[in-house]
Amino acid sequence: MVRHDRRTFLRLTGTALGAATLGAGTAAGATGENSRFLIDLREVSRSAIPSDVEIIHDISQIDLLAARGDASSVGDAAATTPDIRVYQHDTGPAVERSGPSTNGKSRSHNHDKGIDNSEYQWDKRVQNVGDLTDKPGGGKFIHDTTKGAGTRVAVVDTGVYDAHPDLAGVVNDELSENFTTDSYDWRPNGAGDHGTHVAGTIAAMNSNRGPDGGVLGTAPETEIVAHRVFSGVEGEGASTGDTVAAIAAAADKGCDAANFSVGYINSNPEKYPGLLEIKAIYARLMDYVRSKGMVFVNSAGNGSLDMDAENTLSLPTEVEGVFGVAATGPIGCGWGGKHSDNEAKWLTGNRLEDPTDSPAFYTNYGSAVDVSAAGGDADLDALDRIPEAQRDLVYSTTVTYTYEDGPDDDEDEPVNRPGEIVDREASYGWKAGTSMAAPQVTGAVALVRSLRPDASVEEVESLIQETASSAPGGETYHGAGHLDLKRLVKRA
Repeated sequence: MVRHDRRTFLRLTGTALGAATLGAGTAAGATGENSRFLIDLREVSRSAIPSDVEIIHDISQIDLLAARGDASSVGDAAATTPDIRVYQHDTGPAVERSGPSTNGKSRSHNHDKGIDNSEYQWDKRVQNVGDLTDKPGGGKFIHDTTKGAGTRVAVVDTGVYDAHPDLAGVVNDELSENFTTDSYDWRPNGAGDHGTHVAGTIAAMNSNRGPDGGVLGTAPETEIVAHRVFSGVEGEGASTGDTVAAIAAAADKGCDAANFSVGYINSNPEKYPGLLEIKAIYARLMDYVRSKGMVFVNSAGNGSLDMDAENTLSLPTEVEGVFGVAATGPIGCGWGGKHSDNEAKWLTGNRLEDPTDSPAFYTNYGSAVDVSAAGGDADLDALDRIPEAQRDLVYSTTVTYTYEDGPDDDEDEPVNRPGEIVDREASYGWKAGTSMAAPQVTGAVALVRSLRPDASVEEVESLIQETASSAPGGETYHGAGHLDLKRLVKRA
């Protein structure tokens, strides 16, 4: 394994990992007679809004409307703000690799049979979530105490593929909803498998009966409400109005937590003062959802940024009331040594170059981080040469699309691909990012609420923080510490 400063590597090669800058093109129609914008009902009465202004979302819970039309026709400048586009935190996972379909065949190796899908889940094995080793039996697991029954969490993302065998029966299809302006339902429609991967980390049931089995989530008995805010339709994307509406609705539907692996890229309030207005909107939103008893879990971002630096604003992570999660991961899990084919030994002894709780090379850091959790890491040099190096990423449920012009088998293919989707296939894949760390905490909220259904938002957050473990890098990268499910469930 090549030892190098991966954080420096990211700063030098950010464009290779999808880094971008918030610019004029990221507002969802910032100007013009058919622009998207937000209306503050504290500044203008509803009756004063012209009839030719289309109301896309009524978010009156926080005195807000998402609209389309001519913003200049609605009150004075204080009454409206552009409906800025949002992104899967820093344009998606820092690193990702596709994996097998749900009916993939086992591969033989020198220890037992082929490696089961759940045996790639170092994030669940190191937390002792369930019996995921290749030698079952023995020990006490988190799921011996609780699997999250009686709870509900929202995944505000690209949609969730509920036909995946490990997610069948997990998603509440009556409460799930599409918050974009496209004509499809709440399931993925071409904007990627990000939401499906997140949902598996939270609640996968390990119910695939194929030869390689399935994967297991932190809280497999919780209920998922899928709120889709990303569209695969060209030009649609996702906007602030869509996401704010989806989060407020999740609170209204009685969700114990909302998982939001979404943010604004390299935000600079000095260059884009409108971001301060967006921050104020999220502050109002946090007051509302917390009053409804919902914990709002947000990924800290993948830009390797110090969020405390001058002229840096990481939204919504830095908003008061947001529970911000940084990412950690191992280097060397199941590769680079003589025991690479013995999954029972991947995490034991000195076989890891970096431990599972070490800061990931891409994670944002700073005082807005409340805790860290497993998001996956990568030796980028090895990842290009050694297939097994992807095992340091987080493994979960995914979905593979087939379009009119063929399968979507190009990792560099843009999200907004033209053409109709003609087929979807359940699959598995590796991703690394703070987007993969946030659902670890969302699943933890479900475990706590299953044991303490009347616990307040503040009590749930305090339990997670007070039971977190110390980790390399200290408070700067981990906030109160690294998520520790054993200590958390014992305390709860």
